[in-house]
Amino acid sequence: MQKRVITIQDISCVGRCSLTVALPIISAAGIETSILPTAILSTHTGGFEGYTFRDLTDDIDPIVAHWQNLNLQAAAVYTGYLGSKQQQQLIKDIFTAYKDKGSLIFVDPAMADNGRLYPAFDMDFALGMRGLCSMADLIAPNLTEATLMLEREYVAEGYDQTYIEDLLHRLSDLGPGQVVLTGVSFAPGLIGAAAFSGATGSIDYYFTERIAGYYHGTGDIYSSTLISAIVNGRSLAEAIRIACDFTYAAISRTFQAGTDVKYGVDFEHGLVDLGQLFKDPL
Repeated sequence: MQKRVITIQDISCVGRCSLTVALPIISAAGIETSILPTAILSTHTGGFEGYTFRDLTDDIDPIVAHWQNLNLQAAAVYTGYLGSKQQQQLIKDIFTAYKDKGSLIFVDPAMADNGRLYPAFDMDFALGMRGLCSMADLIAPNLTEATLMLEREYVAEGYDQTYIEDLLHRLSDLGPGQVVLTGVSFAPGLIGAAAFSGATGSIDYYFTERIAGYYHGTGDIYSSTLISAIVNGRSLAEAIRIACDFTYAAISRTFQAGTDVKYGVDFEHGLVDLGQLFKDPL
């Protein structure tokens, strides 16, 4: 039977991120993808000016109420960028309902990067995101998001495995049994992810070449590929490898083409291969 993932995040009509990334990637992986939009923007907020924004907070409860009437099941519920503390509280209620149905809860606490919160957020929001992560089975923060939620000092470079593994354990202590930490690098030319499985106590790493520049939407690409792999039966170690490789390939195509990075990266040309990889779910 085909599995379903519900993904909850905004729609940026132009600029590949959030739902315009999650929907095609998860669908290409052979998974039915249901969406709960939290807002709609004319473009994403990185590199564009004068964008429009419509908050959809008031629509969340009626949509979910209809789903409950349908007894809508899901293998996983996946949240990305959320716009407000009010939305965080609504999502907690959704998590409670779907945990009772046996759904895997996955949180990408998209709110910060490079040592700073995104302009719309403050520490109160970051602590609210920590509350959401405490309800999750799997989380995938970057280094900035991890240190904010743990209220620890952000270290941009020069850290070692002890530092990373301490963060992984502290994040797992919040509640999630599986933790993926993205943006990890122990060498100038490499970047990747570290993953901790509470069930086995194992820690796995995977790295790809670091490509110069800042590329919008790559965190969303990574998380969408990660949850696709997990729902398709891959181990956490396999999932971080698949997500890293898919994201790296998208960045590499964009870098080689020299296209304007504010429009996001070319993940589309990798979707056929991703579909082939998951053609026979485990």
